[in-house]
Amino acid sequence: MKTSTQVPSDYEEHVGQSRQYWRDMILGVNDGLVSMLLLVAGVVGGNLPVSQVLLTAVAGAVAGAISMGAGEYLATKSQEEVLTAELALEQSHIQSHRPMEMEQLRGMLTAMRLDPGDIDTVAAALGRTDATLLEAMKALEFGVVDSERRSPFKAMWVSGSTFVAGSLPSVVPFLFVDTPGLGLFWAAALAGVGLFGVGVAKTRVTKTSPLMAGAENLAIAGFGGGIAFLVGRGVDRALG
Repeated sequence: MKTSTQVPSDYEEHVGQSRQYWRDMILGVNDGLVSMLLLVAGVVGGNLPVSQVLLTAVAGAVAGAISMGAGEYLATKSQEEVLTAELALEQSHIQSHRPMEMEQLRGMLTAMRLDPGDIDTVAAALGRTDATLLEAMKALEFGVVDSERRSPFKAMWVSGSTFVAGSLPSVVPFLFVDTPGLGLFWAAALAGVGLFGVGVAKTRVTKTSPLMAGAENLAIAGFGGGIAFLVGRGVDRALG
């Protein structure tokens, strides 16, 4: 008779299928928030008028999103190609050098601290067929789990779109202000809220302190923004 197990009320579910793209989401939005704030701080420090700051910010947001998306696509695609080649070689090893692969499997099971009396039994079960041995080696030797592999297209879309989202707090204020300084004030304020929010949001997965994560993001961006402003001011003075 088929039975079902009732899920306890205190059982916490895993993040799920979005887990492998959290890196892209955090990197994209954080890079958009930080790099665009630094960009506008630098050009405002260089005494550019509002119209030129806005043009620079929009161009930076578009270029950054394309660069981020293309970079993630190529990096993820290259990683997948390397894994595909390595797994093909592993399959060849299993077919031609099975005893060596079985010995390697026993070594990895030993490293996992299995009871010595269970190692041969577990190894025999995992190595019963070439297909099961390949799956075992895929997970243990290469750390590859099919559900955790990333699509290059999804990685490109997630990182590029979140970069644009992160850019908005530093771009939008310059649509509504008359002076660069006021625009930078609102850009810094909105980007600061965004950075703190991203720091807090990622603790949903990392289970770390939301306050510390938000403060860390703010500190990094604040330090970088100050440097960018001073560099822009210095270049403006050097150019007379």
